[in-house]
Amino acid sequence: MDTASASTTLLGDTPVASLRRAAVPTPCEPGTILRALLGVQVVVAAGAAFGSGSASAWLGRAAVGAAVSVPATLAWLVICCWATKLLARLPAAGRIACAAAVGAAASWAACLPLRIIGMDTGDYAPNAAAVAGVGALLGALIYHWFELRLRATLPAAAEAGLISLQSRVQPHFLFNTLNTAIALVRVDPNRAEEVLEDLSELFRAALGALEGDSTLGEEIRLARLYLDIEGMRFGKRLEVEWDLDDAVAGARVPPLLLQPLVENAVRHGVEPNDAGGRVQIRTRERNGRAWVQVVNTVAAAAPPGHGIGLASSRERLRLMHDLSSEFQAGPIDGGRFRVRLAVPL
Repeated sequence: MDTASASTTLLGDTPVASLRRAAVPTPCEPGTILRALLGVQVVVAAGAAFGSGSASAWLGRAAVGAAVSVPATLAWLVICCWATKLLARLPAAGRIACAAAVGAAASWAACLPLRIIGMDTGDYAPNAAAVAGVGALLGALIYHWFELRLRATLPAAAEAGLISLQSRVQPHFLFNTLNTAIALVRVDPNRAEEVLEDLSELFRAALGALEGDSTLGEEIRLARLYLDIEGMRFGKRLEVEWDLDDAVAGARVPPLLLQPLVENAVRHGVEPNDAGGRVQIRTRERNGRAWVQVVNTVAAAAPPGHGIGLASSRERLRLMHDLSSEFQAGPIDGGRFRVRLAVPL
């Protein structure tokens, strides 16, 4: 496939334009929650410093401010997370207005417990109207920051998807697969047809890499297709071991996540080794997360890789799941290479 035509297909009007139209923040990730809480607390602490004549007075004001701002921020995040699909139907200005309204309501409601326990008077007593106004302002600003941050990641997501496509649909893989099919046409037409069907399915998945999310079950299916094709070419030189947990099949992952990992395993562990090699794919559910492990033997004569496939997979995981995901890659004992990743279920 020509790189320019692939760029036109993936970065044309439809896929990325639809991504930009759907650029609605989802403040449900742990990383997003931590950043919002930290940002609000910094603002509250800085605001408490104004008008405080001593360190003890500042600490008192900051403590009261935290007692209001923490539950208000958490309530704002929960409501905005729950209403993500509803907010997606509104224009940008409408989303900001709703975020401000929710911030005002959550901040005002967070002052009620202080009033109930009698802390609505005194030097540190918060003014409910002023708190609601500040909550509205911070709600609008934080939501707008979420939108700016999301828009900033869209070009990176598109670039990562394109890099994945370019590194996955390699010309040598295409030519080798076609040669395998040609060799099978006369001796086993049915297997030749299966190889071409598998190749077509892989290309279809590559072309739709930016059209939406995928599931771990779907990525395992595509990895099987790829390894089946390579199995036709390498025969007994390629040993594949699957150890799968069906409980993780529904985990949400970026498209074409596993295929570059198994391709690297074949390219560096099997292809340069005359004796062949082994690829092991394992999935497990642990503590509410889906864990995936790809282990391959490493040939002594294997050329060093550029790390494009690993970098692309790591970046796309970070863009989708932020701090909820993990990605580790490196050599292990026994002359093997291991990639481990985790995503929330």
